[in-house]
Amino acid sequence: MTMGTALLGALAVAAPAYAAPDPAPKPDKMMVIKVASANGSGCPKGTAAIQVSPDNTAFTITYSEYTASVGPKATPLDFRKNCQLLLDIQVPSGFTFAIASADYRGYASLRPGAYGEQSSIYYFQGHSQSTKSTHKFKGPMEDDWQRTDHVAITSTSFLPCGEKRHLNINTALRVNRGTSDTKKHTNFVSMDSTDAAINTLYRVAWKSCK
Repeated sequence: MTMGTALLGALAVAAPAYAAPDPAPKPDKMMVIKVASANGSGCPKGTAAIQVSPDNTAFTITYSEYTASVGPKATPLDFRKNCQLLLDIQVPSGFTFAIASADYRGYASLRPGAYGEQSSIYYFQGHSQSTKSTHKFKGPMEDDWQRTDHVAITSTSFLPCGEKRHLNINTALRVNRGTSDTKKHTNFVSMDSTDAAINTLYRVAWKSCK
């Protein structure tokens, strides 16, 4: 499995405008990350393994069937695969938070003339604002891949303290044969894993809910 670093970006949820900045919560009051659901053709039931770190500040999702492909053994629908993650991020009582980082990596096998892409969309549940990032792959390519996002996802208005919002992360892989010969060869792009972490040292502005 390759190693890559991709930043999901600074996704901030702030306290009401009158709240003054405060020191970060003590170490015994950590954020808690729960993966509420993982659905899609790229992560069908039983194919996505979810592990949360002991301190509840990070999670890793490993995929076993997240591969988009075109070729003699591929079905007409295999050219695109997707996965929707619904994350429940809880903060210590009396605090609001700023977020997080993420890492996307995988493997690509593309013949000359073929191409593909990896895309991600991030948004808060119930919010119309969303941010999308897209990364391109071009054949010939036979290698591990890693991509970095710098995505600023900030709610358009302050959310009230205590309000619960889920974070949606929708990812997708696509492959197009282009001018390549797919009668004998298969082109594919796969996703190995998605890592994400709450980093209280990365653009974090804690505020108490007074």
